[in-house]
Amino acid sequence: MLDARTGTEARDLIKPGEGRLAHAQPDHPPVPRPKVGILLANLGTPDNYDYWSMRRYLNEFLSDRRVIDYSPFFWQPLLQLVILTKRPFTSGANYKLIWNHDKGESPLMTITKDQTAAIADRMREAFGDQVVVDFCMRYGNPSTQSKVRAMVEQGCEKILFFPLYPQYAGATTATANDAFFRALMQEKWQPSARTVPAYFDTPQYIDALAESVAKVWDAMEQKPELLVTSYHGVPKRYLLEGDPYHCQCQKTSRLLREKLGWEKGKVVTTFQSRFGSEEWLQPYTVEEVARLAQSGVKRLAVVAPAFAADCIETLEEINGEIREAFEHAGGEEFTYIPCLNADEAHIHALCSVIFDNLGGWLDQPA
Repeated sequence: MLDARTGTEARDLIKPGEGRLAHAQPDHPPVPRPKVGILLANLGTPDNYDYWSMRRYLNEFLSDRRVIDYSPFFWQPLLQLVILTKRPFTSGANYKLIWNHDKGESPLMTITKDQTAAIADRMREAFGDQVVVDFCMRYGNPSTQSKVRAMVEQGCEKILFFPLYPQYAGATTATANDAFFRALMQEKWQPSARTVPAYFDTPQYIDALAESVAKVWDAMEQKPELLVTSYHGVPKRYLLEGDPYHCQCQKTSRLLREKLGWEKGKVVTTFQSRFGSEEWLQPYTVEEVARLAQSGVKRLAVVAPAFAADCIETLEEINGEIREAFEHAGGEEFTYIPCLNADEAHIHALCSVIFDNLGGWLDQPA
C-alpha cells in the first residue's frame, strides 16, 4: 500500500541511507531523495565508422523531419535505396580520419564527456549532491530517452535540458527538445522540466569565443588577413519560414568582432555543410574561401561558433575540404581555430547559463 502523501513533502521524510519513506508501509517501493537533473544534449555520433554503424546513425539523422522536411513518400525511398547504400562508406571514411582510436569513439563523444565532467564538478561545488549532471545525444547513443529514464530513477523531480547549440535552429535545438519531450511522455511520474534557450549573445559565451580567437591571433607572427566565422548551414527556405538561426549567427559574428575591437569587414560570416539541391544560406564557406583566395587573400583563419565541440564538420570539413579549397585557389596560410570544447572559459560560460536557468529551483551560488 502506497503512502497517501506524495511529492517533495513525503520524500523529505526518507530515512537516511534506506531510500524508504519514514512512515510508508513495508511494501512501499524505495524512493530516492529528490534531485535536480541537468541534461546536456549534443547532435550525436555513430558508434563506429563501419558501414552498418554509419547507416544506423545516418538513417536516424536523415529521417528526422526537422532536418529533412520533404514528404516521406518521396524522401524515404530515395534515402533507403540510394543515399544509404553509398553515403555510409564515404562518411565512414571521413570519420575514420578523425576518430579517437585510443578511446574507440568520435572526438565529439570524447569532448562531450569532458564537458560534462567539468560542469558536474562545478555543479557539485555549488549544490552538493542536489544535482545530477549527464549528457545525451539526439542521434545515436546515449539516447535522450535512456538518460531521462536514468535521471528519474536517481530521483530527479526536475530536469533542466540544455541543447548545446548557441544559436537556435529548428533542425538542432528544436529537434533536441522534441526528443526530450517524447522521453518525458514515457514517464509515469513526469518530472518538471525546463529547456535552455539559445545563448548566442550571452556575455560569457562571447567572451570565451573572443578569447579563443585572440589566443590564436596573438601567437602568430603573421596575422591572418581575415577571420571567417563558418556556421552550419540550413536551407534558405527555413529563414523565410521564420527560423531565427540566420539572424542569430549574424549577431554572433558582430558581437565577436566588437569584442575583439576589430573594424567592419575583418570578420566574414559564411555557412557550410550544404546538402541537396535547393538553395541554402549563403555565402557557402567552401566557395567563399576560394573566392577570397582568388581575390588576393593569402592568410585566412576560420572559426566555427555554432559548434560547442569539434566534430566531423569542423575537423574534417573545415580543416580538410575547406582548407583545400582555399589553398587550391591560391591561399597560402589557413588557420583553423578549434571549437571552445572543454576550455575553462567555455565551461564558465555554460555554467553561467545553467545557473541563470536554475533560478527558483536551486539557490544561486555566492
